[in-house]
Amino acid sequence: MSDKKSRILLIEDDASIAELQKDYLEINQMEAEISSDGKVGLTRALNEPFDLIVVDIMLPSMDGFEICRRIREKKNIPLMIVSAKKEDIDKIRGLGLGADDYLTKPFSPSELVARVQAHIKRYQLLTGSDSANETIESNQIVIDKSARRVHVLGKEVIFTTKEFDLLLFFMTHPNRVWMKEQLFRQVWAMDDLDSDIYTVVVHVGRIREKLKKANLSEIPIETIWGSGYRFNT
Repeated sequence: MSDKKSRILLIEDDASIAELQKDYLEINQMEAEISSDGKVGLTRALNEPFDLIVVDIMLPSMDGFEICRRIREKKNIPLMIVSAKKEDIDKIRGLGLGADDYLTKPFSPSELVARVQAHIKRYQLLTGSDSANETIESNQIVIDKSARRVHVLGKEVIFTTKEFDLLLFFMTHPNRVWMKEQLFRQVWAMDDLDSDIYTVVVHVGRIREKLKKANLSEIPIETIWGSGYRFNT
């Protein structure tokens, strides 16, 4: 295991909040850097080697939604949104643009640290050597775990980090019903909260949408009303 510290970018224009987040992350053996401007933060996110990015929505020069969209066009590293915007539509939009998590203000710094650590650990685990040289195939979907690539009907389809993780979990645990809370614990590696149901719902929806666009005739992820989801083989 490397002793290299995880490097976090905080795109946040409220100096007091940013410094508090930075302090707590550094206390927990991570490196944290702050960008208070949206465009500057995006440039750094795209051109520097960060392990995770935390972005606010309301920012000077470019909002967090646009930053999230642009990052996801280029990178699949863990990406979290933190915002005072608590409406469900904002959370669904953020997750729909590719964020792995959405944390509403105010929140405890320790919760931020726990989520950051969980996302980084999960990402490193799934991109590490343990997954080498393994492919999984079902319903004309082929996952290459080592390369983190997905092919549908022979054509590559691009998934974000958590979309890939969730699809991989479904395909390695087929033909059983998974509650949304269980999926959140398994894939996001965190205890479930009521608001986090949207995280799972949005990611399942995006996976289905991409499979449909890839011309898959039967979408294998079935909604079991009142229970959760099942990946049928």
